[in-house]
Amino acid sequence: MPESGILRVIYKWRVRITMLFVILAVVLAEPESWSILMGAGLTVLGLVVRTWACGHLEKERNLTTSGPYRYTRNPLYFGNLLIGMGVVIGAQSWWVLGFAFVVFGIFYPVIILSEKKKMEELFPRDYPVYKRRVPLFFPSYFSTWPHQKTRFRWERFKKNRELRAIIASALFWLIMTAKFLFY
Repeated sequence: MPESGILRVIYKWRVRITMLFVILAVVLAEPESWSILMGAGLTVLGLVVRTWACGHLEKERNLTTSGPYRYTRNPLYFGNLLIGMGVVIGAQSWWVLGFAFVVFGIFYPVIILSEKKKMEELFPRDYPVYKRRVPLFFPSYFSTWPHQKTRFRWERFKKNRELRAIIASALFWLIMTAKFLFY
């Protein structure tokens, strides 16, 4: 959790602000068939990354370094970026693009910094080594983290409640498709 007041507020409101972004995208959207297909495609890619990450993630129990965590320390947030880009493309709105820049330019750096500090506290011996070898955000196939034998587990996926993101994304794209077809 961030220490200063404004950072704490940003961290606390991260999910609400993301929901506001999605609602604004629906309201302001002017989707076309191509934007829905491209946006939904990017969203699916983002959900695949998030699903893969959640099947490896054991929050606060172990430092997760397998699966996508081998290539980026923040695969969930990278997946969110792909989903957000999909929403922007699907909405075809300069306002949505602007709000996306605010969300991903202000909120995500705070969230990622907060998570980094938390990992440094929870895993003071292992995290510094991991931090030196694996990029913070954008995945790199050339990271020097060794392959882990830990496998994807559906139990972890379920425990991390990732199904909510999949359902919310499907609902969003159904609404966008309906808006395209009927407005």
